[in-house]
Amino acid sequence: IRKSWREVCELNKSHPQAAELFNPEKMPGLHDPFAGGGAIPLEAQRLGLEAYASDLNPVAVLINKAMIEIPPKFAGRPPVHPDVRKDKNLFAKEWKGAEGLGEDVRRYGQWMRDEAEKRIGHLYPKVEITAEMAKERPDLKPLVGQKLTVIAWIWARTVKSPNPAFSHVDVPLTSTFILSTRAGKEAYVEAIFEDGNYRFAVKKGKPSNTLAIARGTKLAKAHFTCLMSGSPIASEYIKKEATDGRLGAKLMALVAEGKGGRIYLSPSPRDEALSNEARPEWKPDVAFFQQALGFRVGNYGMTKWSDLFTPRQLVALTTFADLVSVAGEKAASDAAASCSQDGNALEHSPAIDAYADAIKVYLGIAVSRIASYWSSNTSYDNSREKLTSVFARQAISMIWDFIEGNPFSETSGNFANSIEAGSKSLAHLMPDRQGVADHCDATQQSITNGKVVSSDPPYYDNIGYADLSDFFYVWLRRSLRTVYPQLFATVTVPKAEELVATPHRHGGKKKAEAFFLEGMTRAMKCVATQSHAGFPTTLYYAFKQSDKGGDGDTASTGWETFLAAVMRAGFAITGTWPLRTEMRGRPRDRGKSNALASSILLVCRLRDNDAGTISRRQFVRLLNEALPDALAKMTGADDGDHSPVAPVDLSQAIIGPGMAIFSRYDAVLEADGTPMTVKTALQLINR
Repeated sequence: IRKSWREVCELNKSHPQAAELFNPEKMPGLHDPFAGGGAIPLEAQRLGLEAYASDLNPVAVLINKAMIEIPPKFAGRPPVHPDVRKDKNLFAKEWKGAEGLGEDVRRYGQWMRDEAEKRIGHLYPKVEITAEMAKERPDLKPLVGQKLTVIAWIWARTVKSPNPAFSHVDVPLTSTFILSTRAGKEAYVEAIFEDGNYRFAVKKGKPSNTLAIARGTKLAKAHFTCLMSGSPIASEYIKKEATDGRLGAKLMALVAEGKGGRIYLSPSPRDEALSNEARPEWKPDVAFFQQALGFRVGNYGMTKWSDLFTPRQLVALTTFADLVSVAGEKAASDAAASCSQDGNALEHSPAIDAYADAIKVYLGIAVSRIASYWSSNTSYDNSREKLTSVFARQAISMIWDFIEGNPFSETSGNFANSIEAGSKSLAHLMPDRQGVADHCDATQQSITNGKVVSSDPPYYDNIGYADLSDFFYVWLRRSLRTVYPQLFATVTVPKAEELVATPHRHGGKKKAEAFFLEGMTRAMKCVATQSHAGFPTTLYYAFKQSDKGGDGDTASTGWETFLAAVMRAGFAITGTWPLRTEMRGRPRDRGKSNALASSILLVCRLRDNDAGTISRRQFVRLLNEALPDALAKMTGADDGDHSPVAPVDLSQAIIGPGMAIFSRYDAVLEADGTPMTVKTALQLINR
């Protein structure tokens, strides 16, 4: 990169602003105005560049601060935790990068976990294996008398049976009765009918009626069958029961830690009652937008973020969130004590407070992260025997049989795992360059000035980032509001300015499209007018084309609107690279051949002032000349440097060479003299 920069400076030494813009001793920073999860700024910093990240979303800003802004400030420092300082060998080691900070996060996170167990551990008791339990389960006989840690409680949502004969019974809505499909560890739940009601019992081995057990009481989508009578339970009935406050839950099974793996146990009335004894002192009673993109729970009586958690989960999350500031105070006290012991620690009070705040940030993130495992929308993976996050994909779907994880267990879904993830991440960062993360609107920012820009902008109407972020924001705000009062000034994440085309928020599909086009144009103009003159702007886009017109032509409102904004801002597309960026094996995409594997990297430069116009006929001729060669390169054999573009990605990838032709002109004119629309250009390219 440095070599390339020196070459650029040499080529531009006669530029009017050469001294300011092309100083070979001062490389420009890189800015991502839609930083999101921070992959681009983090990679820029890793490669030795100054990294600048900005976003409208406070959760995104916090993530970027945690990755690129905070670690350089405390790089190379040893931990302040007294246990580390007591261990002379450990303390004397060379603490590279943010390793010392990561170690402190681990130590103070462990203190939080232990302190929380003192306060609420009674809500998560161990289960004792009794002789009575072993009567019907010979596999439990060796464990009689032992107390096992419960990993999770598996619940089924319930409604009153629609059959008048059983209208007093809360019948389960469950997608499966299978607990484990692991070879040799198979287990399932069986309903035992008695006294006009039922109870659940866990059975070991493979069921004789595998298909019936595997589908639970589910018929299709949100339609179920009554366990007691066999009567169908329609989706409309379930929604009515739920919105009237009658959606309940019944405990199906307990998952415990055993020496040889998971042990599945039948629930007792006491196990179920214990969860209901929890009384949260606070909960995030903040309403969410019912028509948000990707939300599937509003039809089932869930209107506030607190509705996505059981009382016991709310108690746990509130306890941990409130302990963040207490742990920070301990860190500040320990840091102050270390100042009097050696000269390598933090030298003065502001630095001590900043270090304590940094530790709070990572602890607060750990709490918000674990919230996605401590929710009543968390499911259980019965093939891998582990809890899964609410966000297996970027949506909040209705989960019928959900999991309550144990914060104090030693397997999936515990708090220690969340702390360890953050600590390990810090240890692997290489913060040898400054990083800055700012909270600002991409349509009004001035951070880009003189910087190289690479960004992955919002994908039109694919994901409601702001709405989904509130799931984490409500917990981050509780634990970190005193650390970043401006960042967490609002009750929820800002949404009115978010560049996502949400029809229900903007008054219809057309108005949402107009909002996105106008906003993205302003954002791209900010980039076009401010970015470094010596470099192109690069934009990642992975929006799948899907719209078909009446004549069968394919286009895409998402692509069309985004490209129109880029061109309105004064950019021409001078190059396109399809890049394999998507993870294989995503939960919803396994076995599907039409899942996108690539993003398209658009290389943009300012359009020439004298670009001129061409006719539709000339445009089609240029497409016919250019696209066969482009297609041949994309589908060619793997040459070691470039692998072929997958067939499913060709319709995305071919947009680039076609739009490179379309965007280099001020306009492509139709036969009547009007400018061709981007939609028409896309249809011609696809045709």
